[in-house]
Amino acid sequence: MRKMSVLLIALLATLNMAFIFDSYRYIEPDQFKAWLESNKPMLIVDIQVEKDFVANHFPGSIATYTYPVETDPQRKQLDAAVVEAKKNNNEVVIVCPRGGGGAKRTYDYFKAGGVAEERLFILKGGMGKWPHRQMLKSGK
Repeated sequence: MRKMSVLLIALLATLNMAFIFDSYRYIEPDQFKAWLESNKPMLIVDIQVEKDFVANHFPGSIATYTYPVETDPQRKQLDAAVVEAKKNNNEVVIVCPRGGGGAKRTYDYFKAGGVAEERLFILKGGMGKWPHRQMLKSGK
């Protein structure tokens, strides 16, 4: 029983460490809205699939069509956006359908590509929970 307790404690400690190191920076929709309204210089990287991007996206965003960012070819499609992000020190906001796994993988790819983590943000809730629909653009 003692071995089982020790193993359980070790497992919980490992999971807690993974949670601590698995943190991402999110931007709340209202804060992002304020950035958009103030014309804050930033790079908006949209990873939605093409039909969803065409239906709704933020003006000035870079369409990558890389969702769900699980394969090497999808990650390679982000390279041009990574290069663009490295041209200045503006914040980078990653927009995905729901702000989940695809956005995290994009965040990780940008970070691994040399973009400082303090510049990276994921739009919390993604496009699906964006409450200010009037700010979106449709069409290419």
